[in-house]
Amino acid sequence: MAEELSWHTQGQTLILHGELDRDTLLTLWQQRQPLLEGIRFLDVSNLRRVDSAGVALMLHFYHYQQQRGATLALTGVTDRLRTLIALYKLQAILPCTTTADA
Repeated sequence: MAEELSWHTQGQTLILHGELDRDTLLTLWQQRQPLLEGIRFLDVSNLRRVDSAGVALMLHFYHYQQQRGATLALTGVTDRLRTLIALYKLQAILPCTTTADA
């Protein structure tokens, strides 16, 4: 069974905790518009697991912010997540750093 997904904001950063997968992302998806207001960074360093649905959600968040004239960069990207992003050939689309210090 998938663990819970939780989040909080700190300044311009939305920080995710737990697992981001098809079983846990619905509540985050439903709250995306108010949550992304003023957000420039998505800190994924506290995620223990991300599946392809989680990557799709991150891609949607990035695109949503772009449409609003804002930017969104992933921070705290693990090697596993970086590999998943590369497998889908999204490295040029999803800007990411390895540390949460952006």
